[in-house]
Amino acid sequence: MGERKGTNKYYPPDYNPNKGGLNKFLGTHALRERARKIHLGIIIIRFEMPYNIWCEGCNNHIGMGVRYNAEKTKVGMYYSTPVYQFKMKCHLCDNYIQMKTDPGNLDYIIVSGGRRQENRWDPLQNEQIVPETKETSRRMADDAMFKLEHQTTDQTAAQAAAPRLKQLLNRADDIWKDNYAANSALRAEFRAKRNDLKRRAEEDASLLARTSLQIALVPETEEDRRMAKLMKLTPRVSGAERLVQVVKEIEKKPILESTVTDSRLVKHLEDKAGTQTPLKLGIRRPGDKFAIKPKEEPPDVVEVEDNEGGEGSSGLAGLSRLGLVAYGSSSDSNSD
Repeated sequence: MGERKGTNKYYPPDYNPNKGGLNKFLGTHALRERARKIHLGIIIIRFEMPYNIWCEGCNNHIGMGVRYNAEKTKVGMYYSTPVYQFKMKCHLCDNYIQMKTDPGNLDYIIVSGGRRQENRWDPLQNEQIVPETKETSRRMADDAMFKLEHQTTDQTAAQAAAPRLKQLLNRADDIWKDNYAANSALRAEFRAKRNDLKRRAEEDASLLARTSLQIALVPETEEDRRMAKLMKLTPRVSGAERLVQVVKEIEKKPILESTVTDSRLVKHLEDKAGTQTPLKLGIRRPGDKFAIKPKEEPPDVVEVEDNEGGEGSSGLAGLSRLGLVAYGSSSDSNSD
């Protein structure tokens, strides 16, 4: 992956070629962060899981091809081939998985942190074509009799599989003999599926637009349709009937509501007023009729005579008498 990155060709003004390359001059490694543990003999690489395993920390499955940032360390030699060990952290838990190469068997061995998922079988039982092993190829090259026996075995297997292969070829000819008809049938099937998918997409879009939702809808099933028929979401009273009920309730209520409706307050006022009724006190209970109070006549004029003072006396009594006389008839005032 390094060849796909841009090459840094910038040399600072104080660069001295006598110190070596640019990395030595700057005191850095060419691998940057991947070489932060190189003094311990560890380098960070991108490791790809060679087969399916089970993590022993979280018991989750890790598939073949999952990539990790692994610490690569040299742990030994197999003749002239180095043996490397890789340490990586599981992406689902805090468990560390260690694996090492096995050059003798061209495989990888799990050291710790996981166990291999065993899916092994004999490919000859599935009638698969198995390549020759190195030992068989080497023996065929050295032993002519073994090569002849091996060829005889292959010819016998081919003769045994010939009837089965002929049946498969005949069946394929019966199905695909008319290329035009087969192509037309296939295109018609695809066209029907495409129209069905388009119709469902339009129905889903209209439903989401009506309900103002933004969710992914799953296809309908027969069980969903049956449950939907059993559920009834219609109201017990229609909108028109509900409107009629509201109007009737409004008509039953009085036009003017009473300002005092508490029975305890009315009783308190009755006890305090004695014989006065709530209606006379200006309190109307719900259901009482309005009572028109008659208009009161103005009080009669009362003349007050001053018995203590004489005709010639003056003072407050005279002033009061004059005032009352003035309030009375004009004949009295003229006589005085």
